[in-house]
Amino acid sequence: MSADAPQTVLVTGATGKLGAAVVRRFAADAARLVLVGRDEDRLRDVATEAGLADDRWVPVLGELTDGAAAQSVADAAEARFGRIDVLIHLVGGWAGGTPVADLDPDELTRMLDQHLWSTLHLARAVVPGMSARGFGRVLAVTSPFATNPAAKGASYAVGKAAQETLLRTLARETAGTGVTVNLVVVRKIDATHEREAEPAAKNATWTTPEEIADAFAFLASPAASAINGARVPLDGRG
Repeated sequence: MSADAPQTVLVTGATGKLGAAVVRRFAADAARLVLVGRDEDRLRDVATEAGLADDRWVPVLGELTDGAAAQSVADAAEARFGRIDVLIHLVGGWAGGTPVADLDPDELTRMLDQHLWSTLHLARAVVPGMSARGFGRVLAVTSPFATNPAAKGASYAVGKAAQETLLRTLARETAGTGVTVNLVVVRKIDATHEREAEPAAKNATWTTPEEIADAFAFLASPAASAINGARVPLDGRG
């Protein structure tokens, strides 16, 4: 990819608060956006808010916990723009509050579906093309609990730890190909900017969607080519 070519960025979970902030940030950099979600009207609202012209974005619906559906998402992106340069994977969720001895296996399955399996399916769909072209970025959000789990939080911690292990292994496998794989570590996403409006000890380590989007923008750039397999902490104020 030439330094002045617009990037094609695939954003999953694009209708969430973080997803919308990421779309706005990359739209400001003139990227072409592939917005993935389950509601096309909401995707269109995100694109409109970001000021994206019709020729700079495409909505794609898909259930990413299904391998065939994830491949269809990648195929739709490449059919529209010819390639995927950056994958920003924001699908996920939280579950917790139950001791391990009482844990419902279905809850753990849901967390693995959202965090691990969706990530694997997307990596299988997009990374081979990135490697063949000699440039690519795979980015996701992780949590301190992936390495330091809290009591009654096993399902979420296991899901994030599994996702982290998968992506950091992928980083080793793509080393030297022009493809990098990195995570940003966030304790809590401060979607309402409480840390700024009402600063307190409890929210000192929270991170705004815009701060995460800025970190992604750097990690997606050619300037970040030496960063691979990193856990970039965005919770360091506390």
